[in-house]
Amino acid sequence: MKIARHEEILKLINEYDIDTQEELVRRLNENGFPATQATVSRDIRALNLSKTVSESGGVRYSVAGRSPVAEGRYIRAFKDAVASMEAAGNLIVIKTEAGMAMAAAAALDELDMDEIAGCIAGDNTVFAAVKTAKDTEAVLEKLKKIVG
Repeated sequence: MKIARHEEILKLINEYDIDTQEELVRRLNENGFPATQATVSRDIRALNLSKTVSESGGVRYSVAGRSPVAEGRYIRAFKDAVASMEAAGNLIVIKTEAGMAMAAAAALDELDMDEIAGCIAGDNTVFAAVKTAKDTEAVLEKLKKIVG
């Protein structure tokens, strides 16, 4: 649930100019992620969020520059979610534990692999589009090394 909540927080702060923990708690609860202010406070620290100036001149939460600690969190989230992976043309089909596909896709996106154009996630499946079919096997091997 924590990984899914973190994914929802990242989605919300990218969609809305959220400037308070209270607003983040409200939006999480509205979207089916029960949370308290204390939980959100811990999540903000774990996700390395900071307040920045929004385009409208207000203040909003955003993801601070990635640190090695943050990258480690994305790798752990990906490892925890993945059940299996296989290549299919220029796609990598990633099967996850139930309800974990969005977290795995978000973690994969945050790892910023140049060969991956983007990801689409369902409930327990992620399609990662590799830019060229010839790179698919190499990317799959990288991902397998991440998962261990």
